[in-house]
Amino acid sequence: MTIITLTVPDLGGVDEVEVIELSASAGQTIAVDDALAVVESDKASMDLPATEAGVLVRYLIKEGDRIAAGAPLAEIDVVGASEGEAPAAEPVAAAPAALAEPVESFPAAAVVQSREIEVAIPDIGSDGLVEVIEISAAVGDELAEGDTLLVLESDKATMDVPVPQAGTLLALRVSEGDKVASGAAMAVLRIAAAEQPTAPQAEAQTTPQAAPQATPQATPQATPQTAPTVATAAAATPPPVATVLPADDDGADVYAGPAVRKLARELGVALAKVAGSGPRGRILKDDVSAFVKQSLAAPAAPAGAAAGSGLPALPEIDYSQFGTVETRPASNIAKATARNMVRSWLNVPHVTHFDKADITELESFRASLRSAAEARNTRISAVAFAVKAVAVALREQPIFRTALSADGEQLIEKQYCHIGIAVDTERGLMVPVLRDADQKGIWQIAAEVAELAALARSGKLKPAQMQGGCFTISSLGAIGGTGFTPIVNAPEVGILGLSKTTVEPVWDGSEFQPRQLLPMALSYDHRTVNGGDAGRFMVRIVELLGDVRWLAM
Repeated sequence: MTIITLTVPDLGGVDEVEVIELSASAGQTIAVDDALAVVESDKASMDLPATEAGVLVRYLIKEGDRIAAGAPLAEIDVVGASEGEAPAAEPVAAAPAALAEPVESFPAAAVVQSREIEVAIPDIGSDGLVEVIEISAAVGDELAEGDTLLVLESDKATMDVPVPQAGTLLALRVSEGDKVASGAAMAVLRIAAAEQPTAPQAEAQTTPQAAPQATPQATPQATPQTAPTVATAAAATPPPVATVLPADDDGADVYAGPAVRKLARELGVALAKVAGSGPRGRILKDDVSAFVKQSLAAPAAPAGAAAGSGLPALPEIDYSQFGTVETRPASNIAKATARNMVRSWLNVPHVTHFDKADITELESFRASLRSAAEARNTRISAVAFAVKAVAVALREQPIFRTALSADGEQLIEKQYCHIGIAVDTERGLMVPVLRDADQKGIWQIAAEVAELAALARSGKLKPAQMQGGCFTISSLGAIGGTGFTPIVNAPEVGILGLSKTTVEPVWDGSEFQPRQLLPMALSYDHRTVNGGDAGRFMVRIVELLGDVRWLAM
């Protein structure tokens, strides 16, 4: 007995892989290049082949282990192995001379040659025709024994048709949509010598009891130089695996073949989330690839947050049935805004606090600055004062300058005070960020807000100018409206919405006075900010806007 240890071969640059399947069992005769195990990396699965022939003694790994190149894989007994010949198990030694003699007479050159075989449709349990609905491999693919080559569909079931032997796919004899019957040619395979034991060897290893019944005349017909007929290939092909179609289309069962399932497993795709475009909703490889592309294009949801994947999809509607329509692609900005708003709405528990600020004195003061503003070639809007008021409140109440970590375990407090200003443009909503607003005066804030808004509307904003905000202000004052609920621009924890100023009667203790009131709505992330925090924050902003002298303090 000569026992050697086989090691994990080179993994093609992958540092570590997971063992997902052991492909043999102790006592089994292993040929060179036979798969010993199946491993999986982050991107693909692969077979680990045997580099020596012999009898498997034991594995040195188990399913679920993580291994690297060079690690011990298995122990194999190579006793009796000779050059150009795989070791034989005991049943071979006991086989009759009539079977053993042709094996010994095969020249070494014949063993190392490859051959081509024609693969036929196996018995499908019906004399009628069935449709080819999916080709699961491409010309040039290396296929393992049992890999699905194509999928057939009848009125009641689908059938995955596997290849009878491992080899290289040289040609396909059918196409999707063809109607075929049992025995029809479906493909041509090139079979490697290491994967084509001679008929006497196969009989001796698998059914030694049947060996005495074999005739010497039948043995030469199974030599490697003899190509099998269509009928022979059909008989050797494993029976197709049938999948009964679900009685209805409620999606309770995933409708996909093994090749598609293997691809999904390699890519880490949950097939239940993939919409099938094949017959009767069958999931195809293209559907899995499209799902992956769509997932990569969409931003990832924060860890521990509800991604909303359980929400039912909106129905597709043909609006042209109701009248004339025009379809145009959404802009990248519009699509990005939609994704961000959905992500924030689903992940952030929103609460909105409403109030009104009396800006009568502020408006009077702003009107008095008109000449000075013209001399500076700028314009002071109420937004500039709102930015300054928010900056002061942010400095005093740091809870609104925090962000919740992705795992939800930590609060990150920002020591800076950058404020985003939502700008309505022809391309969509853009939010440039005014940096260090708490360190700037009203004049500088007004000038920078006007400059950022102009860049946004002209499409010249740089990505860096839209990042790093602590808080956002969105003003609809120039458009109108009595109020709205702004959506938090996560990972920020708050946003202030400004509506149109109105003149309303306010009781001063002795009589009603006409006052200019600014409706405001503060939306906040209730995971981080509680109602008391929000109330104090809003009261402070109302106070600062009600008497602008506080902004100079």
